[in-house]
Amino acid sequence: MSTDPRLDIHATDPNAYKPLFALEKYIHDGSLGEDLLALIKLRASQMNGCAYCLNMHAGEARKARVDQRKLDVLAGWREADYLYSDRELAALALTEEVTDISDGVSDDAWDDAAEEFDDQELVELLMAISAINVWNRLAIATHQHLD
Repeated sequence: MSTDPRLDIHATDPNAYKPLFALEKYIHDGSLGEDLLALIKLRASQMNGCAYCLNMHAGEARKARVDQRKLDVLAGWREADYLYSDRELAALALTEEVTDISDGVSDDAWDDAAEEFDDQELVELLMAISAINVWNRLAIATHQHLD
């Protein structure tokens, strides 16, 4: 299988990313915080196997001063739950279930998130999870390379 870039979406249609950039602005203007957003984006990108997004969001996580230990063990966060806040744990669980949506979202994951986040924050959380999954799919489908 070739990993040569397949398509430059922006070069083909400069307007194609505009809705996603608007969604990113909404997410980053919200109340979740750059550190939590970085963890969400990294975990979904790990699950989806998107090297381009992993590279980008690891840098964002470091810039947001996410503890390096959290980044180092993120793929196994359930085994190191003591490193993460209850809020982070709830967000990571919801991220995993929304990313792997084929089995739906469990009541446990939803209830834990609803306990840690108010309704507005839940909307922002769902939008952040959905956005990174779209970005992952676009980057993987087009073989987007690391800069």
